[in-house]
Amino acid sequence: MPTAAQTSATRDLLKQRLKAERAALIAAFRADGKPEKLLRSLRQSVDAVLTEAWNQAGLPPEAALVGVGGYGRGELFPFSDVDLLILLAEPANAVTTAKLEALVQLLWDLGLEIGHSIRTVDECMDESKADITVQTSLLEARLVAGGAEVFDQLRRRYLEAMDPQAFFQAKIAEMRLRHAKYEDTAFSLEPNCKESPGGLRDLQAILWVAKAAGLANSWGQLATRGLVTQTEARQLMEKERAFKDIRIRLHLQANRREDRLLFDLQTPIAETFGLRTTGEGAHVRRASEYLMQRYYWAAKTVTQLNTILLQNIEAQLFPQDVEPIAINERFNDLGGFIDIARDDTFEATPSSILEMFVLMTERPQIKGISARTMRALWHARAVIGDKFRADPVNRANFLHILQAPVGLVHALRRLNDTGILGRYLPSFRPIVGQMQHDLFHVYTVDQHIMMVVRNMRRFTMTEHAHEYPFCSQLIANFPRSWLLYVGALFHDIAKGRGGDHSILGVADARQFCEQHGLSPEDTELVAFLVEQHLVMSNTAQKQDMSDPDVIQAFANLVKDERHLTALYLLTVADIRGTSPKVWNAWKAKLLEDLYRITLRVLGGEPPSADRELKNRQDDARATLRLFGLAPDAHEALWAKLDMAYFLRHDASDIAWQTRALYDRIDSDKPVVKCRLAPIGEGLQVTVYMKDQPDLFARICSYFDRKNFSILDAKIHTTRHGYALDTFLVTEQIFAKNYRDILNLIEHEICELLTTQGPLPPPTRGRLSRLSRTFPIAPTVDLRPDERGQYYLLSIAANDRTGLLYSIANVLTRYRINVHTAKIMTLGERVEDVFLVDGAVLNNARNQIQLETDLLDALKV
Repeated sequence: MPTAAQTSATRDLLKQRLKAERAALIAAFRADGKPEKLLRSLRQSVDAVLTEAWNQAGLPPEAALVGVGGYGRGELFPFSDVDLLILLAEPANAVTTAKLEALVQLLWDLGLEIGHSIRTVDECMDESKADITVQTSLLEARLVAGGAEVFDQLRRRYLEAMDPQAFFQAKIAEMRLRHAKYEDTAFSLEPNCKESPGGLRDLQAILWVAKAAGLANSWGQLATRGLVTQTEARQLMEKERAFKDIRIRLHLQANRREDRLLFDLQTPIAETFGLRTTGEGAHVRRASEYLMQRYYWAAKTVTQLNTILLQNIEAQLFPQDVEPIAINERFNDLGGFIDIARDDTFEATPSSILEMFVLMTERPQIKGISARTMRALWHARAVIGDKFRADPVNRANFLHILQAPVGLVHALRRLNDTGILGRYLPSFRPIVGQMQHDLFHVYTVDQHIMMVVRNMRRFTMTEHAHEYPFCSQLIANFPRSWLLYVGALFHDIAKGRGGDHSILGVADARQFCEQHGLSPEDTELVAFLVEQHLVMSNTAQKQDMSDPDVIQAFANLVKDERHLTALYLLTVADIRGTSPKVWNAWKAKLLEDLYRITLRVLGGEPPSADRELKNRQDDARATLRLFGLAPDAHEALWAKLDMAYFLRHDASDIAWQTRALYDRIDSDKPVVKCRLAPIGEGLQVTVYMKDQPDLFARICSYFDRKNFSILDAKIHTTRHGYALDTFLVTEQIFAKNYRDILNLIEHEICELLTTQGPLPPPTRGRLSRLSRTFPIAPTVDLRPDERGQYYLLSIAANDRTGLLYSIANVLTRYRINVHTAKIMTLGERVEDVFLVDGAVLNNARNQIQLETDLLDALKV
């Protein structure tokens, strides 16, 4: 038995050897870029060290060291676990257990990340029956060292127990759950190259079910068996090699096990492939964008071929004599899948390509495309050229798809997934897989467009009417609502070309409408939607909707109710299609308010501050009567409030604040009231007290300390010098114990404002990982408003905790009064607009210094 010194020396020697071989292999990969050579060589290096350690461990000769999982498959990524099974002929006794513990400790001391299990053959069989993951890992089992007899016994019993049909069904269910975890899309902006749809795991799943069924062990064998063509097998091998290459570089770049293409890793990895950032200014295209577009195209190919292969394997495992039901002379219904009547259907009749998608929208019982048809479609895409696009039959078919009463979204997604959409609409092809680095889109451009169409479609479906009832009501009465899908399809189609995509996309939209025979009126509507699709959100979120001139200018732009309704529906669908984090109830309210106010103006009611003032006061009085207030209880308070207050607050807000303040008009102490926001999200906080220069900053400091997000702020000063400030704030904890939270906020803000301590220094909050990777150059724009009464201060920057308080702190130092604050958060980006005044702004030099100090405060 070796001494402790000998064991230590052996361990050190093996560790140095393993480290040196690893470094040499990685250096060779960096030089030659051959992923499979590196994976094989790393595995061989570890094999040799494990064999030597096993031989010195003194374990029973019949025991075996078995590689399972990826390591068993014969490949090892730089930072992947070494998955091991220590296979025993019989349960371990005390001596064997001690030796096994020493072996495992040695392997960890060598720096190997091992995942190990110690089992007998019987235990392996019991575990594999209970757990599909164990069953799958044993499918890849490979003898590394030790007794071959016990390993052969395991292999024999494992194969005898294998039920290929049950294994197939279990792996398909597992794959569906995994895809659902990644939102059933390969096109997220930070995909997992191993687990996301279309990634390495999908390729491995195919080989697992084929191997379990005894059909094939490699792509070449699958081609030999006729389950894929030689061309398809070659494509699968190429994509697998590409994904392995990316995964290796991810591990090396992150210096750990990392399978996600994180934003901060994408550019350095792209540069290892020799990709470089091109262009300047608005025309810049990052190296990471080239890398990710290649990745998405590869994932799309894998998804297509995966569908073909799994259907073919399923047909082998579950043979059925399904009688085709003729749909027409070109297509059959084959057990719920649409199937071509002849192998050359698409070549003989090219118009049948789009016809097939029309038929699927007309027959909801068809659940997919048969493998034979998918393959034929894949190879027939080349026939889609100028002649195909100019054919009136094809143009009519495409319009039929857009006008389909059901199945539109499925049809468009299938058209995109199969590459047909990008060939039929050449302007769509460049945006397939194109990333968006604006910090609030979480999908590629093409997938964002699909989401917008889906959102628009959901407005028409009764089962989703509860989500946005107002949108559902509007679209139900909208003539030729399918035109909205055309607007959605083209609204971002010109992204990435440089220049204003809203303007560039209009030409594409007009050309499509004219070629497909749309009337001049409908063509103009679609072009309007594409060109103006950002205007409504900008007006609602950045401009003062209490200003009659703002409303009149917007009404002049939309011209009539049809254009207004179309733009409103597209705006809601568009914002919801950017990211789950961007849409909220506050934005929904702003857009709906703008729609209703503009509709009244279009109906002949000119925007009038006096009329709006009277309407809001009447509605507020009606609400106050419901609470039993005396008819004249409000008069003393309202006499202290000017028109701007009433125009900037809803009737419900006016009534709520009046009830809280009507008998405390001259209060010496701060009055703080908090309630659940009527919009259904967040809290509304009102502060009333004698005005002071640092009040806005002091309140913001409280929200900063509590890590609350401020969605909106209305700052008002009464005629007798009191501040009446209202904030809309949100935080996840508000959903629970909100009654206690309301009381706590009221008490703490009141105490803060009463003590009048010094303002705390702003915290320089950390940027998120996404913002660090794609930083925004902060901008500050200060200019007089149209009347010359106030100044508009516009600020854009990366979002971070404490940002608003940092801004407020600077404004306080300059003794600048804030009258309104529009806080717009777009994912990781904020665009805030303040209406301000102050004596210091009358000096140009002071303005420049203020902008400089604000820019400094925006830095992290």
